Amino acid sequence: MPGGRLTPQERQQIAHGLADGLAYAEIARRLDRPTSTITREVMRNGGPTAYRADLAQRSTERRTRRRRQAAPRGAQVPAPAHGRDVEAVREYEEMFTTLLMQQGLPKMMSRVLTCLYTTDAGSLTASELVRHLQVSPASVSKAVAFLESQGLIRRERDEGRRERYAVDDDVFYQGMMASARSSAQLAETARQGVGVLGPDTPAATRLENIARFVDFVTESLIRAAEQAREVLHVKPETTSDGTAPRG
Repeated sequence: MPGGRLTPQERQQIAHGLADGLAYAEIARRLDRPTSTITREVMRNGGPTAYRADLAQRSTERRTRRRRQAAPRGAQVPAPAHGRDVEAVREYEEMFTTLLMQQGLPKMMSRVLTCLYTTDAGSLTASELVRHLQVSPASVSKAVAFLESQGLIRRERDEGRRERYAVDDDVFYQGMMASARSSAQLAETARQGVGVLGPDTPAATRLENIARFVDFVTESLIRAAEQAREVLHVKPETTSDGTAPRG
């Protein structure tokens, strides 16, 4: 059924479709499923090049067991905000986490960042992250320290003097600036190699070309990011009483 869980047989069909180079939409059409279902399934289980039906099935079974263990019988489950589908939100978080991991971010850092991206407040305490992610305080501490060092999150204090971890609305701008700084270091290091290896050698020429390429791309990225931040960043409109307008 389109709204039910994927079966092992459907996962096999997804794997065959990916092997045949089919688009997510075509695989979804053949299974009579929403394209978003296929996208989430593939992205949270290794991506299109690493997806395996048997591993995806076992991973789903493990997640189901963990959720049952984390929610004791009779426990009060808080109502989802804004009438959201809890399962759909959880699957989206898994998909976003997988995407961040494919971009090179470690798993726990990806989970924490996704958690902060998808919370309405844009900030959480360490204990809230621990409860939501079902991990140890030490894991959260290590993840937030790394994310803060990369300029992806910041620490702040609430009215109760509790430390909170927050993402700004321009978090991707800050991330791109951090990436640009890293690229600039790469270009500088490549240029140092030119002097070490000799300006007229093939190796030095290769390094000089790397430095020029990285310089050009980095400068273009910075300009584009600054323009996008200025032009595209939209803040919610407010009325005279300071509230957001309806509609």
